[in-house]
Amino acid sequence: MAAQIKFGTDGWRGRIAENYTFANVRRAAQGFARYLLENGKKGQWVVVGYDKRFHSENFAAAVAEVLAAHDLRVYLTEGATPTPVISYSVVDKSAAGAVNITASHNPPTDNGFKVRDEHGGAIPPAGLQRIEALIPASEDEVQRVALAEAEKQGLVVRFDPAPAYIEHLKTLVDLEPIKQAGFKVLVDPMWGNGAGWFPRLLAGGNTVVEEIHHVRNPIFPEMKRPEPIPPNIDVGLQETVRRGADVLLVTDGDADRIGLGDEHGQFVNQLRVYALLAYYLLEVRGQRGPIVKTISTTTLLNKLGQRYGVPVYETGVGFKYVAPKMLEVDALIGGEESGGFAFRGNVPERDGILAGLYLLDMMVKLQRKPAELVELIFQEIGPSYYDRIDVPFTGDRHPIEERVKHARPQTIGGLKVTGFRTIDGYQFMLEDGGWLLIRFSGTEPLLRVYCETTAGERVRPILEDGLRIAGLKP
Repeated sequence: MAAQIKFGTDGWRGRIAENYTFANVRRAAQGFARYLLENGKKGQWVVVGYDKRFHSENFAAAVAEVLAAHDLRVYLTEGATPTPVISYSVVDKSAAGAVNITASHNPPTDNGFKVRDEHGGAIPPAGLQRIEALIPASEDEVQRVALAEAEKQGLVVRFDPAPAYIEHLKTLVDLEPIKQAGFKVLVDPMWGNGAGWFPRLLAGGNTVVEEIHHVRNPIFPEMKRPEPIPPNIDVGLQETVRRGADVLLVTDGDADRIGLGDEHGQFVNQLRVYALLAYYLLEVRGQRGPIVKTISTTTLLNKLGQRYGVPVYETGVGFKYVAPKMLEVDALIGGEESGGFAFRGNVPERDGILAGLYLLDMMVKLQRKPAELVELIFQEIGPSYYDRIDVPFTGDRHPIEERVKHARPQTIGGLKVTGFRTIDGYQFMLEDGGWLLIRFSGTEPLLRVYCETTAGERVRPILEDGLRIAGLKP
């Protein structure tokens, strides 16, 4: 019997040629096909796209062959395509859903299999469990039709999703003021799908856009992985200073996440970026609506909610929780600690391209560079300091979970513990409004220890106490 395929925080990911094989990708595709048919989608279209990792285009073709053999029709992207563009294409094409071959920010050894619903958003946990249950036990059970034959029959159609997505973006943000602002923008697409998008969108004005790491290279040189946080973006931050750029925009491997570097070559962490984007929509654009946040992101959002009279909803980690909640409450913005943000008027999916454009528009509207925007947020709603430690993990996780679950520290990092939550992992609330979170990653074999606090000098002591609570530090 073949290995079991498990969907984590955002789809299924595995090591190429070990458990991520053509046979297993086909099995996963058949599970999704059965799920769609079970939900009355027979004869409908499914969008299939992919990233620039090793063999991604061929894995995507294998998916298309399986879907086409199950009374489904496939729009297959002509080239590597950002996740938000694939998700928007679902809505634009009135499709039943999507399969995206990408491992997002994972190491170069990995690839992945993301599924999306008819809204272009993540499928909720119950749906993912059902897809898992419908995956055949062996490749021998998989039905497929050769790609050439499927294309001949019109069951698979290749398409360019860019034009429709670009026209959609223009309804959400006025690009002309950004083009004429005279910015020097440095973009690091991390060898991934975001390459070429900002130069294309912002061409024809006084703003200059330069890119680094913008060709296909599946080993991701000069970084550990295409995740838009240090040390992966250190080269980009150095280049920001060397080139005299006003801002650094970083998109991860599939361009659904955004990283931000300021004019001094300093990283603006993703919690602060979320606060900036929410402030931009609420204050600068005067919009109103609920905020959806995972428990691992900033309490600055709770303060903004109080200030502007909008509700703030907290979920578990992952867009499989955020996207359904956004749809339920018609949220203005939804986001998570990883740097993924979704917006009303767009699909309920992280969009690093739109997030980057909103940050540039904020710079235009407020006439401030990124470091000045962070200072403005601190003045308006208070400071935020954050960090995270990822500890590689193998073996039985149960002893660590039991240790953390039953821990009842009185103080953490010198701050009184005021509460304890188990929405996703184990979160200790602190007297300054900050928190410590200990949880296992849903996409990789890692134990994550995160914290947010109001004073920079407290970050390290809080994280070290977190490692002690987990039994990973004496």
